[in-house]
Parts: sequence; C-alpha cells; structure tokens
Amino acid sequence: MIDLHNHLLPGIDDGAPDLETALALARAAVQDGFTHLVCTPHIHPGRYDNTPASISAAKAEFEAGLQRHGIALKVAAAAEVRFGMELMVGINQNAIPFLGEWQGNKVLLLEFPHGEIPFGAERLTQWLLQHNITPMIAHPERNKGLMRTPSRLKPFLEQGCLLQVTAASVAGSFGPAAQSLAHALLEQGVVAILASDAHNLVHRPPKMTEGMQHAARIVGEHQAEALVKHTPWEIAQYHFQ
Repeated sequence: MIDLHNHLLPGIDDGAPDLETALALARAAVQDGFTHLVCTPHIHPGRYDNTPASISAAKAEFEAGLQRHGIALKVAAAAEVRFGMELMVGINQNAIPFLGEWQGNKVLLLEFPHGEIPFGAERLTQWLLQHNITPMIAHPERNKGLMRTPSRLKPFLEQGCLLQVTAASVAGSFGPAAQSLAHALLEQGVVAILASDAHNLVHRPPKMTEGMQHAARIVGEHQAEALVKHTPWEIAQYHFQ
C-alpha cells in the first residue's frame, strides 16, 4: 500500500518527535503492508513553519535511519498545507512541496481548519486550479463544518478538487459522525485515496488495512484496492522514478 498522508518525519510537527519513534512507526507501517510513503509534515504558518529545506533535512535523517535498520520502506516528502492566503505567496516563491501529479497538474494536500470550511474557500482552490495545481482536501470527513453540512463539499468537487479520506475514519476510529460521512463519500464515489494520517503508535497508528476492508464492503474489493494502491501510485510515482 502507498500512504500519501502521514506525519512520520522526525521532530518537525505533531507527529514523530524523534527518529526512534519515526522508525517504530515505520516498522508498524511495513507490518500493515505499506511499501511507499509520501511523508506530509504540516506547513501551518505561525505553528509549524516548515520549509522545503526543513522537510528535506528530516527526510534525509529518516531515510538514513531506515537504511541503517534495514526497514524496507521507500520514502518521499511533501507537506500538508494549511488553508490561508500565505499559501498563494508560498506557491509563487516555490516554497510549497507537492504530493505528486494527477492528470497533468501538480497535487497539493490542503488542510482546512478543523471546525469549518472558511467562507470563500472556493476562491483559493480555484486560484490553485488556475495555476495547474489540483487541491487534494485532507480528511474532509473529520471536518466539523462538513459533518454538519456535507453539501459544502459540492463546489470543491465541481471544481475538480480531490478528496483524501482517513482509513481509520472508515473503520470507525474517529467516531460515528466521521465514519458516517466517510462511508457516504465512498458510496458517492468521490474519494480519490485513503491514507493513514499517522501521528503515533497509540491513537493514530500507520494502518490502512482495516479501513480498506471496510471500504471494500461499500465499493468492492477492486475499488478499495485502487484507493490505497493504484491511485496513490499514479499521484506519487514522480517522486520515486
């Protein structure tokens, strides 16, 4: 399986605090069947002021550790980027790492505030699309505004944004409201990929198998496999060539 949203890089956000933890998470990921990771630390101005340089340094440390310990996981790096006007500046300064490519566009993993979809957010996603960047909305099923009003997703889908749903949400680990919305999005056929959004071993581990199995009951095994293998690979492969 190929995971395009996780926080395994050591010491740069609220994920793995150090290399030892990052390697423990990597072992758990391999055990669950992961082969490739695109690590996505937060870029959240004022909170996690990551840059391509800080992300690249953490990735180098992580890769060296994987190699030293013989952990068979191929790793690339991008970022989970917080919604905000700073994003436009970052794009113009080439300071935003991309998740991969999809149908000729770069793909950006975009995180909205957890409690809402900001008013006028569609204007920023439209700006991105006009600059040949496809926003992939991170974990929409866990957004409280979308839980209340799932129809708020409609304009983003009509624009051509992609959706990344957390595998653990599909399995019920984030509660019934998130699970219900995750299942509804799967039923509608609007989920592009499942990802782990792994942060730690206890509450948010790097696991996707259980979520994929739940998804298979909704969309069938072939489509569930596409959500964790084929589509993520299509997006991420330019990192691994």
